[in-house]
Amino acid sequence: MASRLLCLCLLAVTPTVFAEDYLRDLQTAAIESGYSPVAHWGVNPKNYKEWATHSNRLIPIYTFGTHGAGEGVDLNSYLGKNSAYRSEAKLKAIYGRVPTNTLNSNAEYCDQTDLATLQRAAFKAGKKHVILMIFDGMDWQTTRNAAIYNERRVSYSEGRGTGTDFQNYSANGTTQFGFMCVAPHNDGTDSDVDTQTIANPGGKIFGGYNFAKGGAFPWSPPRADIYYLTGRALDGKSKGEHPYPDSANTAQAMTSGVKSYNNSINVDYAGKQVSPIAHEVQAAGFAVGAVTSVPISHATPACSYAQNVDRDDYQDLTRDLLGLPSISHPRKPLPGLDVLIGGGFGDSAKTTGDPEKKTQGQGKNFVPGNIWLTDSDRKTIDAANGGKYVVAERRAGTIGRDVLFAAATSAVSSKHRLLGFFGNGKAKGHLPFATADGDFHPTIGRTNKAESYTAADLSENPTLADMTAAALTVLGKNPKGFWLMVEAGDVDWANHDNNLDNSIGAVNSGDRAFQVITAWVEKHSNWQETVVIVTADHGHYLWLDQPEGLIPLK
Repeated sequence: MASRLLCLCLLAVTPTVFAEDYLRDLQTAAIESGYSPVAHWGVNPKNYKEWATHSNRLIPIYTFGTHGAGEGVDLNSYLGKNSAYRSEAKLKAIYGRVPTNTLNSNAEYCDQTDLATLQRAAFKAGKKHVILMIFDGMDWQTTRNAAIYNERRVSYSEGRGTGTDFQNYSANGTTQFGFMCVAPHNDGTDSDVDTQTIANPGGKIFGGYNFAKGGAFPWSPPRADIYYLTGRALDGKSKGEHPYPDSANTAQAMTSGVKSYNNSINVDYAGKQVSPIAHEVQAAGFAVGAVTSVPISHATPACSYAQNVDRDDYQDLTRDLLGLPSISHPRKPLPGLDVLIGGGFGDSAKTTGDPEKKTQGQGKNFVPGNIWLTDSDRKTIDAANGGKYVVAERRAGTIGRDVLFAAATSAVSSKHRLLGFFGNGKAKGHLPFATADGDFHPTIGRTNKAESYTAADLSENPTLADMTAAALTVLGKNPKGFWLMVEAGDVDWANHDNNLDNSIGAVNSGDRAFQVITAWVEKHSNWQETVVIVTADHGHYLWLDQPEGLIPLK
């Protein structure tokens, strides 16, 4: 506290000039030169964009409503002495084997599947509301990146830290912090989307986590085997000891409790369908929903409810989410989510300019047009045509937030479900990306391209916080309670693009949605009957070389 006061006093007597858009300038210079003294992605500090995809890092967990809530709900039920990674029997139950160099008698971390166990335990204990919030791709380093920028100081180098609302919020003393292993069951499984079968159960390389190489904590520095967490061997090219995970099997681990192969959507390593929590609680009378800043049947929201051997079968995944016949449920469709809100609007093969990439995983039943939701399916589910959903979608000249809230109100009064379908087709269907300063003016990333948005793109789309509020409006009317997934998917897209500016903006956009959740709990519920989990599905490979360089001071 004293150092904080001293800092404030110094600022009071020493005029400080803030850069107009410091992070944007930093990001632009890093891409143009290929180097930044502040940060880099990958194993080479001199190459700002050496690595563009996921890592096998341990991932932080922030829970609310869990401390002291009893065995199975309290996060400590899975950490430290209770870690599955200290037990051969538990590892075998999770992976079907004991992975190489994965048993760790001193492990402090849990497994990703433990979060599904925690959610089920919460409902069993009588909790009315369980909310799983996934910041896609947000590892400890990504969170710290945003926290330093937000606080204008480097306040921590390990542990939970401060600087975002989900780090700072206490939930009346019920919050907890931990971290987990997110390794997949395997990588390299080949599937046939048309027959919904697996050609090679077990894939080509088994998953696991070698803590001696990857580190015992999410903030562990690089080891001698600097390529390990990126799934590469010491030559930097060939396959390493364990693969890194994707967004499908990692989301599935948290929604079903079954670890599977990269690309799986609620199926096990052999392609057998497994039950996500949403199916179970919906059958017991709870409402269920999913909200995302990216397209509605992208891997993470798809795992809230759908079942498929391939994450890229987007139209069929949407059918599962909306209770329509699909390739995986042709004769007896799933009941469908009560609320589904996200992107995908305007995203067709024509608007992407790359039709093959968007259709190759969709099978023989792909319908030309919108990649995520066909016109016929859209008409079938619409309450205006006798369907179950009040539909809110992007409309020219209208305020997206108003359209969505009006639809939510209508859904409640008419006792219908809610579908929100928004986004920017020219930007692969996702919501506009906010940058660190809260503006929507992204600069270039690793492809030397930057997205740009019109005034209509911004006004005609709601934010993730708006979508979350609308979902809670509808789901909260169920007297039994609800399960909800909220995904800040733009964090992953920003990190794939090696874009510090977008990454901070994405974390903060998600943090605003988290604030909507906690405000709803404080007004309509309490921390005795509600559990909220904030985490990520996986991380990337960002390193902060000079953390203080994120502070926008001249």
